[in-house]
Amino acid sequence: MQIDPALQSHATNYKLLTNLVVPRPIAWITSQSAEGVVNLAPFSFFNAVGANPVYLVVSVGLNDAGGLKDTARNIQTSGEFVVNMVTEDLFDAMNLSAADFPAGMSELAIAGLHTAPSIHITPPRLAEAQVSMECKLHQTQSLGANTLIIGEVVMFHVADQLVGERFHIEGFAPIGRLGSPSVYCRTTDRFDVPRISYAQWLKAAKDGK
Repeated sequence: MQIDPALQSHATNYKLLTNLVVPRPIAWITSQSAEGVVNLAPFSFFNAVGANPVYLVVSVGLNDAGGLKDTARNIQTSGEFVVNMVTEDLFDAMNLSAADFPAGMSELAIAGLHTAPSIHITPPRLAEAQVSMECKLHQTQSLGANTLIIGEVVMFHVADQLVGERFHIEGFAPIGRLGSPSVYCRTTDRFDVPRISYAQWLKAAKDGK
């Protein structure tokens, strides 16, 4: 089947996109308003886009009233935010924090969560998260009804038990987002396949393997 997005509604295109580009990691973002209120919200239009410097990208849609969500407004105002990663033990709290609470109301207390101080920025990280990344705003760009946010990671917080020799991460199993509106996946079923070089491929081809 061929589906032309130009001939579909925004809702249909959203459904197709979020059910086909999967799985997606979840950025559980803590940000802080000018009044000092800490906001917590999850976003699955999220990924890593650079390692030198270390950049993350998050896309934040508009709220139901057509305005900026608290997260986008806070980041544009303060230039700082924290991406906390969601593991299965935090799933219920993450799901609750996605509710449309009134502006100025912090989701942390409602979800029974706590903050811990950041090192290089003002907004705190989520104390319960195994992994948090402090970010300084690099750039924002308007993409239709979304605000694209590029943040530079200035500090990693990783639970001690996850860090092995030479910074190898072991036992970290974040939740992923699958289909819209409410399908998720675990990342505990894995397989490891080394990347093959051209020389290895050429040798195998000559050997007839």
